[in-house]
Amino acid sequence: MVKITDNYLTDKKAFTDAGIKVPSYDIAQKTGATRWVHFGGGNLFRAFHAAIADRLLESGNLDSGIVVAETHDPDVVKGVYKQYHDRILRVVTHADGHFEKELFSSVSDALFFAPDHQEEWAKLFKIFENPALQLATFSITEKGYNLWDTNGNLLPAIQEDIQNGPKAPKNNMASLTSLMFARFKAGKFPIALVSTDNFSQNGERLQKSVLTIAQGWAENGLVPSEFIDYLKDDQTVSFPLSMIDRITPNPSDAVSDQLKKDGFEDYRILHTSGHTNIAAFTNTEETHYLVIEDDFPNGRPALDKAGVILTDRDTVNDADEMKVTTCLNPLHTALAVNGSLLGFNSIAKEVSDPDMLNLIKQIGYVEGLPVVTDPKVINPKKFIDQLVNKRLPNPYIPDMPQRIATDTSQKLAVRYGVTIKHYVDDPNRQPSDLNFIPLVLATWCRYLMAIDDQGKSFTPSPDPLLSELQPKVSDIKLGEQTDVHAHLKDILSNKSIFGHDLYEVGLGDKVEAYFASQISGKGAVRKTLEETLAKYAKDVD
Repeated sequence: MVKITDNYLTDKKAFTDAGIKVPSYDIAQKTGATRWVHFGGGNLFRAFHAAIADRLLESGNLDSGIVVAETHDPDVVKGVYKQYHDRILRVVTHADGHFEKELFSSVSDALFFAPDHQEEWAKLFKIFENPALQLATFSITEKGYNLWDTNGNLLPAIQEDIQNGPKAPKNNMASLTSLMFARFKAGKFPIALVSTDNFSQNGERLQKSVLTIAQGWAENGLVPSEFIDYLKDDQTVSFPLSMIDRITPNPSDAVSDQLKKDGFEDYRILHTSGHTNIAAFTNTEETHYLVIEDDFPNGRPALDKAGVILTDRDTVNDADEMKVTTCLNPLHTALAVNGSLLGFNSIAKEVSDPDMLNLIKQIGYVEGLPVVTDPKVINPKKFIDQLVNKRLPNPYIPDMPQRIATDTSQKLAVRYGVTIKHYVDDPNRQPSDLNFIPLVLATWCRYLMAIDDQGKSFTPSPDPLLSELQPKVSDIKLGEQTDVHAHLKDILSNKSIFGHDLYEVGLGDKVEAYFASQISGKGAVRKTLEETLAKYAKDVD
């Protein structure tokens, strides 16, 4: 048996016997000042960003490890980082059952970033006050950037942070802005703040959140106006756009079992009190992309030598729009809400269902692909081909519709609203030409009822708008006549959810009609899907 904390340099054979590739560097000897901080220590970071840092350390293109600042769950730092010497075992699962195992030692420190963790809080401030820091990256999920309610008003917690200033912030964005104020005071040192979260215009969203808090502080006389100038000057602070793609679900029991058989001692999965599932290992797929706008005012590691595509802003925008609004994310959400209603607990099993597979093909190839811009660095059709034929059917990626359904209200405006806008803007197309995107939007409204297609209650995945939206549909009963418009009008007209008032763009009535069909009785979600496919589906090569 081999443990992740064993000395991989002196006991390399033990790791090799367990089929684990190990680094040749000793992270303790990489003593340069920290150049890279990452916020969000979850599975995506462990499978992807840590691998990029590992490649750079291995090739001599990075002289210090990456520092992880976990922002959600302190048990992640204590339970899997510190317990395992900040090391990570990544398992790439191939569809043929082959597991590719590799140990990363690229994390030099892991911290829980919150004011009440004083020592870790102080450590991160010291790092940000050092001119050597070049970039901070983020994988904190889309909701981590949100400061506003659905009416565009600042959330009460954000208002409190703006009133209190940079000394003891509670929200992650306010905490980041506090770090930036410390960097400003230390010498106005340049830095790139790089969101690598999975949504469009991520850099602009990060910039807006930071500036909103900083400007609030300035208006309250808590920071000087020069701090705002510093944040707005792209020669000192940049907010590059990025597109990231790597399916990295929670640790798999099947992978855990195989690691145990292979002689890896730290195979157990930790289920924290904060509802995080994490382990010494992380499992992920073979396919991956990371495209970043090459805008780093303090320089950067040689990210391009570790597989990152560095390019201009327009190309990142095109690559991001291709994936997030057409070729992956809309398909994922369609599977998420349908799968939750139809009783699937595995994405791989769901795409083996002919109706589910046909649905996502219609959304991707038929409705999305004709209006997407080719980013050139990635071919959109080949991307969808790879997704539907190789990636989603991989049984060793234990992804679940319920995981993907998390925070759906925060995703719809991007995942479907952008394609709808293309149909609005194109004189040769009409939003009313769309059939399967409005079906998914209706299915999401049906999902809000928290009643599956067999009439049984289920618990929806976490979403910040559930408490606001569910009461609008909570009194609907399957098979009973109801005024669908009265129930849905406030939801479907909400531009912050869909990016449009769906009635104004000619889709509201179509969504209502689908929803009315879906609540007509047990089995109506499946029946509506079958009827829509039979009526509108086009052949896809």
